[in-house]
Amino acid sequence: MELPAITLPKVELPFDIPVLLHPAVDHFAIALPVVILLLELMNLILRKKAIGGVSFFLILLTVVVSVGAYFTGLVDGKEAYPALTEAAKEALSEHKLLGTYLMLASGVVLLFKLLAMITGKGIIKGLYLLVLIAFVAGIFEQGKEGGELVYKYGMNVEQVKVLDDELFDLKEELEEATEKTEVSIEVEKTETVEVDAVSATPEGTTPVEMIQETVTESVKMKVEEEVVPAVKETVETLKVEGMPEEMVQPQIATH
Repeated sequence: MELPAITLPKVELPFDIPVLLHPAVDHFAIALPVVILLLELMNLILRKKAIGGVSFFLILLTVVVSVGAYFTGLVDGKEAYPALTEAAKEALSEHKLLGTYLMLASGVVLLFKLLAMITGKGIIKGLYLLVLIAFVAGIFEQGKEGGELVYKYGMNVEQVKVLDDELFDLKEELEEATEKTEVSIEVEKTETVEVDAVSATPEGTTPVEMIQETVTESVKMKVEEEVVPAVKETVETLKVEGMPEEMVQPQIATH
């Protein structure tokens, strides 16, 4: 199921976030919701206000950590983006979108916790637990996608970037070598044709004279094949048409 696209207003922080801080923050963003869920499940049996207070404090900390994970993720993603493949860029966009939803969802979890503490109603507590479970599931999915970005696509792995740069250089060298080879082959073909033309010329005859002889022979063949038969046919026709009819001698009566 694809999440609808969401864009948050751009916030300029008064300080710079170091690169590769995102993985360290993510450990807390994943661990804290799990601890909170375990505390809440325990408190269903123990019903201790102290456990509820600790859970509330951890939820506040989770909201802060989620915001930190979001901003550190923006920095790391921007750093790694140019070196990623198209598939990796698409996976990074999906990871960022889910991270945005989870950051907002942490505030929703805090809201339901406050409502559950203020009202004390069972239905609100039940809704709070459902929201918390869904939040933990989303956190696990986000962690899985983050692992794929690193282990499958090599995001922010320095050695992968070095190898990618070396591969790019090798491709350029291969293209240059291929172009030079193609040019050399064309030159060799041209030289071979010229040598064949010179070697085919009889000794003492220039290429121009050979061309003239070839043209003369072609004209002779054309005349013999087309002109001569046409002339013969015309002459024969004239002979037939100009021949006088046989005159019949009149017979003179002698009696």
